[in-house]
Amino acid sequence: MNKYELAVVVSAKIEDDERTTTLEKVKEIITKHGGTITNVDEWGKKRLAYEVRKMREAFYYFIQFEGSSTVPGEVESRVRLMENVVRYLVVKQDEK
Repeated sequence: MNKYELAVVVSAKIEDDERTTTLEKVKEIITKHGGTITNVDEWGKKRLAYEVRKMREAFYYFIQFEGSSTVPGEVESRVRLMENVVRYLVVKQDEK
């Protein structure tokens, strides 16, 4: 099992309930494809480095998970289609 971290930037223009639902859907995608979530870190609302989709602020979430080497590709392909997700990135964490 490899360790990964998914950074998700969610639109600040949506309601709190919808934002929570979006995060839960991302978690479901990870577990559905064989990943095991180990930690979810919510950074809250932050200013973006540059304007994206006419937004200057968004909510940041970092999800650590473990899974096989196929899980990140599956997660990215599903998260890419979510309209409330502004940006995303999956990185493999170093083995220590």
